[in-house]
Amino acid sequence: MPSLAGAKWLNSEPLGPRELRGQVVLVNFWTLTCINWLRQAPYVRAWSQAYRDDGLVVIGMHTPEFSFEHNLDLVAQATKERGIDYPVALDNDYAVWDVFTNRYWPALYFVDRDTIIRDEHFGEGRYETSERVLQRLLGVERDLVSVEGHGIEAAADWDQLRTPETYLGYGGNHFAVPGDRAPDQRRAYELPERLPSNHWALDGEWTIAREKATLERGGGTIAYRFHARDAHLVLSSRTRDPIPYRVTLDGEAPGPSHGIDVDEDGNGTLLHGRLYQLVRTQGTVRERTLEITFLQPGPEAYAFTFG
Repeated sequence: MPSLAGAKWLNSEPLGPRELRGQVVLVNFWTLTCINWLRQAPYVRAWSQAYRDDGLVVIGMHTPEFSFEHNLDLVAQATKERGIDYPVALDNDYAVWDVFTNRYWPALYFVDRDTIIRDEHFGEGRYETSERVLQRLLGVERDLVSVEGHGIEAAADWDQLRTPETYLGYGGNHFAVPGDRAPDQRRAYELPERLPSNHWALDGEWTIAREKATLERGGGTIAYRFHARDAHLVLSSRTRDPIPYRVTLDGEAPGPSHGIDVDEDGNGTLLHGRLYQLVRTQGTVRERTLEITFLQPGPEAYAFTFG
């Protein structure tokens, strides 16, 4: 197991191979806006609670994907909201990420009592196998824990998930009118008459930077033609004031298909940087057009994810 030096510990004294020798360790690389980690989180949380007395130590190593995720307060808030009571460290300079040669969110590294990495897993899934690995390293054998994710942590509807993760900066993908994108320039955009499947577009005055699109004047819209049960958008803001927004599906209020960050009429509020769930479809999942309109300037949109 590599050194954990360089991380800033949020709720624990600094830990490393010397302090952890004699215990089984599960290192979980995460970042607070990652939908894949959010859906994995209830399993890691349950394992920590179920096997703590057997000698398991879970370490949540927060390594940011987006620039605003370096914020200590946002990581602390996410830790509280997710009910994480195991040690969490902030790897803002990617020191631990690099010594593990890690490249994925989420990632799990299974470390034995002699601080040797015995297994690893990247992404969601493989939960039964991962728990059996922990049991083997701990020297216990019993029924697996029962886990069911709720809200944002609920498992994806994989059979209906046909739209990929989409980044909204100029380094991103699936922009409906590529020739209209003006990197690092404030300009007015218009929605195309027809939005192709799995593509997005802008309306209003926006600046598209490397990792985000920022609204410069209130009333701007992001549209996406998608096919999935759930639709999420990673948002932050350059202002401290709440920014109201309105969501429509195929031009109408979402009704019962609203996400947890939207009401039935489509109203929501951008408060701080995180992942916002805009849609959770009730009934038949089909291709639909999502539009989110911000009533004030300042929102920063980073990425759509689906479930």
